[in-house]
Amino acid sequence: MAYKLDILAIVAHPDDAELGCAGTLIKEINAGKKVGVIDLTQGELGSRGSAELRKKEAAAASKIMKLSFRENLEMADGFFSESVQNLMKVITSIRKYRPDVLITNAIHDRHPDHGRGSDLVQRAAFLSGLVRIESSDSGKWQEPWRPKVVYHMIQDRYIKPDFVVDVTNEMPVKLKAIKAFSSQFFTGKEEKKEAQTPISSPDFMYFLDARAREFGRQINTTYAEGFTVERTIGVNSLFDLI
Repeated sequence: MAYKLDILAIVAHPDDAELGCAGTLIKEINAGKKVGVIDLTQGELGSRGSAELRKKEAAAASKIMKLSFRENLEMADGFFSESVQNLMKVITSIRKYRPDVLITNAIHDRHPDHGRGSDLVQRAAFLSGLVRIESSDSGKWQEPWRPKVVYHMIQDRYIKPDFVVDVTNEMPVKLKAIKAFSSQFFTGKEEKKEAQTPISSPDFMYFLDARAREFGRQINTTYAEGFTVERTIGVNSLFDLI
């Protein structure tokens, strides 16, 4: 049975949505929108923590953000591809939740899974609207569905945004959701034996703050999140751009 969402984020790893677009998701949830997240993988190749721990952390972060739901498609972390099987998994999810807005990973990034996830979701979003592609959920045939728009987060590497969203008020909750992934980020309580990664140092949190401030400055606010879009953005009035 389809469950109509306003916004669905489909991303490569647990914590991608928190890092890249949590402020925007929280803002829309607070405005009454129904929002969900689907992680393509369990992040099982991460140098810290484990797939089981990441699952618990994702559940905690989802509660903080007040998501309508969160699922994991359990594709192979680091090795998933645009196979027919993986495309059909994403198509089935899109048709099940029927989002108007679909958010996914950056078009290219330091982690190759991000760009690969972006390509997979973008392609599936188009194919999901084709009548001749058949899919089912729980044994029931699904109607075709294509999101109205697909937006790409900006993650580790800088990409010039096509638009930014003011998340000044939502930033404290976003940071709380990020820190729910305590196995991945600096908490000051790590065991010395744990692997050090580019996101586990104290400096990474300063980077997140600086990036959000950089985007916020562009629209005369404190914090913002940036997005890119492949299609042309249309507005009804010049004043929509103010």
